[in-house]
Amino acid sequence: MSNTLASAFRNNAFANPFFTNAKCESNVSPTRTIAAAAGADSENSCEFGSAKYYALCGFGGLLSCGITHTAVVPLDMVKCRIQVNPGKYGGIVKGFKVTIAEEGTRALAKGWAPTFFGYSMQGVCKFGFYEAFKILYTELLGEENSYLWRTSVYLAASASAEFFADIALCPMEAVKVRIQTQPGWSTTLREGFPRIMKEEGISGFYKGLVPLWARQIPYTMMKFACFERTVEALYKFVVPKPRSECSKGEQLVVTFSAGYIAGVFCAIVSHPADTIVSKLNQAKGSNFMDVAKSLGLLGMWKGLFPRIIMIGTLTALQWFIYDSVKVAFKLPRPPPPEMPESLKRKLGLN
Repeated sequence: MSNTLASAFRNNAFANPFFTNAKCESNVSPTRTIAAAAGADSENSCEFGSAKYYALCGFGGLLSCGITHTAVVPLDMVKCRIQVNPGKYGGIVKGFKVTIAEEGTRALAKGWAPTFFGYSMQGVCKFGFYEAFKILYTELLGEENSYLWRTSVYLAASASAEFFADIALCPMEAVKVRIQTQPGWSTTLREGFPRIMKEEGISGFYKGLVPLWARQIPYTMMKFACFERTVEALYKFVVPKPRSECSKGEQLVVTFSAGYIAGVFCAIVSHPADTIVSKLNQAKGSNFMDVAKSLGLLGMWKGLFPRIIMIGTLTALQWFIYDSVKVAFKLPRPPPPEMPESLKRKLGLN
């Protein structure tokens, strides 16, 4: 067992997936189900699990998260204001009307800079580390167990990745929420970031880290596990031909559809913690439990409808962009997992 663990950690690039020399050498046993057919295509730019593979996955995450979150800043801002002041902003339509009437249309772009930089950093960690952890946990479990417990692999890998991704995101999230929800506060990243540092120190950037973990880790676990299993189900029950016979465009349509389905579930699972994060960064000196008690159960669900629209669309676009980057850079894209032949024989399915 100790030799297996040592081999998995030594051969896996997670320890430094983005800054090692890009050697297109496979770090994954070709017998693993997750890597089946991933490195066999001579058109691939590198091997599945190589340092270059991780680096480009991280780049895909940067684009997918940075671009999409910035694109929905107006909706995100209105959602945050509904969460922290529902009496004034009401629903989504009223929220937009009140914001435009009081501050003009330019106000809808408030917080775009911390959003872009924060979620770009988060995307690198979220997608790059997910790929690394998924391979690592698959190696540790072995071929048969990694197939039988593949949902658990997706959940564990995504939770591990998001833990580090939120540490990268949290400072920018703190600036963004203050810009969007505190009238009279600084309106730009270059003003807001040093202001928090001066007034509250480093701790001011991370006061929302625990509720951010509470929001983002369940969200990301649902995002990745639901997406992976939905893709598997779509190819099995909906798409009329095997994935190998689908064009790249058809595969990307499946990716977008699975991403939207996953996004709806993500929004529901993570919404209460999202409301607490917004309220926490608005109110100085408050803590997670105080905010939760003041909001109450119903108060935590304010702004759910606009968040479902935002997160559903955002998650679908993220997966579409991420998969498009893989296609553009000719990265290995393993097919949905299939039961290993050895397991079929054990179960008498041959």
